Amino acid sequence: MSENTGLKTDTKFKPGQSGNPAGKQRGVRHKATQTMQVLLQGELEAITRKAVELALDGDTMALKLCLDRLAPPLKPVATPITLDLPAQANLTETARALVGAAASGDVPPDVAAQLVSAVASAAKVEELEQIRHRLEALEHALKVGV
Repeated sequence: MSENTGLKTDTKFKPGQSGNPAGKQRGVRHKATQTMQVLLQGELEAITRKAVELALDGDTMALKLCLDRLAPPLKPVATPITLDLPAQANLTETARALVGAAASGDVPPDVAAQLVSAVASAAKVEELEQIRHRLEALEHALKVGV
């Protein structure tokens, strides 16, 4: 033990060092996944056929499963968007312009929502910056006044 800190100096693991430096090798699957694959081996066609039969008989969960495999949900495509925002707009005007662009169909609603959220985050940062400046000014005034 180190005399002045009370900490052991001969510990097995060092700070910032993993207890398992080798870790799991790439491509190694979990034992449960391996077991499931062994159990399902050769049965996938029969299971798929049964899911289709259940779907055709009106089982809504089986129907959803089949439809999700046939036509998975579309993922949004990141396409650049050009907007004419006011040059000297403040954050409120920018948010209003984004909502207006979504309302007029110039921007998809989900993209506009993300952009408005980003503007709101910028507004919070700006507000904190203003508070910091005001606090520094007050502290300076108190030091000068004393």
